[in-house]
Amino acid sequence: MIFEHEIPAGSRLYFGSSAKLKREIEKRASEILAENGFEEISTPLFSHHQHISVRDPKELIRVADPQNREVTLRADSTIDVVRLVTKRLGRSTDQKRWFYIQPVYRYPTQELNQIGAECIDGTLDEMLGVMMELFDALEVDALLQVSNIQIPVLISTHFNIPLEWFSTMQVEKLLGTEYKWLAKLAKVHTIEDLASAIDAVPDLLRPELEKIHGLIERCSDKRCVVAPLFYAKMRYYDGLFFNCFKDNTQLASGGHFVNEDITAAGFALYTDALIEAKRKGTEE
Repeated sequence: MIFEHEIPAGSRLYFGSSAKLKREIEKRASEILAENGFEEISTPLFSHHQHISVRDPKELIRVADPQNREVTLRADSTIDVVRLVTKRLGRSTDQKRWFYIQPVYRYPTQELNQIGAECIDGTLDEMLGVMMELFDALEVDALLQVSNIQIPVLISTHFNIPLEWFSTMQVEKLLGTEYKWLAKLAKVHTIEDLASAIDAVPDLLRPELEKIHGLIERCSDKRCVVAPLFYAKMRYYDGLFFNCFKDNTQLASGGHFVNEDITAAGFALYTDALIEAKRKGTEE
């Protein structure tokens, strides 16, 4: 039996002070992004291309169009933003910096509000700087975590370590291999740990670790941890990427990616988690 007041599990309802806070967060974020040269875009709710963005196709909510072709609800905004700007808008705009404020949907009834930004041909350094500026403007003290997807991929490919160990962070198995350098990487948390581990790893991993080291050194924010073995679940990241946390709750993620012949860098703030963080901070 479904009661009249019930809403589907995973869906969102904001009212009163929470709705006001949501609007204030989105308004302030849009102002900061506009000041940094971003223009707003709102993409269609339905898409033909979400399978490019989401690693597990079971997360897609599927429907059919009038021609009985499969379409899905928007499960991720990144690839659609880049694809629509470069393929559909084409020569009608030279703008490379775009932001969006819109929800995404995952099977069966999960609704996730996001504030995201993408920069075509942009660098991860500049996008990371914009994201941390947003956190400062929103007065949220977020912890930055930097990783490189190539590290677990290379280890899996060349040393016969299941990629699943990285995606599910089975640290005990990583510590139990014959490779002592892998155990050392699993214990890296600071830029000092990283500098110490670089000389201990095989040659093919050193350039990828040095990329993490360089990004952190160029980042003005000191609230940073290193997670060289963390494996992202999104399909399109090809190298460096980052996550932001507060009290073990993920507030944002971002990275560099290549989609067909287009390179871009971007991030997404998770509005629902931000609202909870702000409300919790107010209560404290």
